Amino acid sequence: MQYWLLKSEPDVFGIDALKKRPQQTEHWDGVRNFQARNYMRDQMQVDDLAFFYHSNCEIPAIVGIMRIARAGYPDHTAWQSDGAHYDAKSTPENPRWYMVDVQYQRHLHRPISLAEIKSDPLLHAMPLVRKGSRLSVSPVSAAQWMHILDLEKSLRG
Repeated sequence: MQYWLLKSEPDVFGIDALKKRPQQTEHWDGVRNFQARNYMRDQMQVDDLAFFYHSNCEIPAIVGIMRIARAGYPDHTAWQSDGAHYDAKSTPENPRWYMVDVQYQRHLHRPISLAEIKSDPLLHAMPLVRKGSRLSVSPVSAAQWMHILDLEKSLRG
């Protein structure tokens, strides 16, 4: 089992939108960073768990948990010439970008804000808080995962 953090802007695709999808499942498309692509293509496996992180909003925060429902496969949105994620260098024969399917598991009992994560010495090594890191998909260690779940239960925040 591996753990992940996936970022999305809540006004583009938030956790509530995922919860409303059929089978509460949707593909996680549009990732256009090679390192994030590599994580999805090469490392994410079915039943891995991921935090759903709302970014570029008033209070950026981890807001829920998802399960990887389908391992990496070519991101077909890269082939849609009229779409926002189009990439002329990606083709069905030679896909450049990948996606996974995610399934809603639950909302956190309370959001864990970016400020709270940054202030916690046990989470300072997370890619999310590393200076210059803007990855939309990043690994989370088992210790970090468990610590965040412990924070969720606390009244801090």
